Amino acid sequence: MLFAFVCKDKPGHLQVRMDTRPAHVEHLNKLNAEGTLKMAGPFLDAEGKPNGSLVIVNAHSIEAAKALADADPYTKAGLFESVEIKPFNWVFNNPEA
Repeated sequence: MLFAFVCKDKPGHLQVRMDTRPAHVEHLNKLNAEGTLKMAGPFLDAEGKPNGSLVIVNAHSIEAAKALADADPYTKAGLFESVEIKPFNWVFNNPEA
């Protein structure tokens, strides 16, 4: 089952994001190699600067999805003000459909 992580950065935490980005990318690359990651990318503010993330993963349960979200270096660094985890049905342009 797919789950979407809708993550909102804490205000004023752009430097935390930039400092933690290499570890975050490494984490996502590992999930991608395992076939767990389906897509990911940042939300952007009006100035084009990242201010959140959308991550979609394949997991067996919402608990497993939460464990993946908790393992993200961005989460561990305290970047996010909130992380909402929702089941996701990828209908349009799903390359696996």
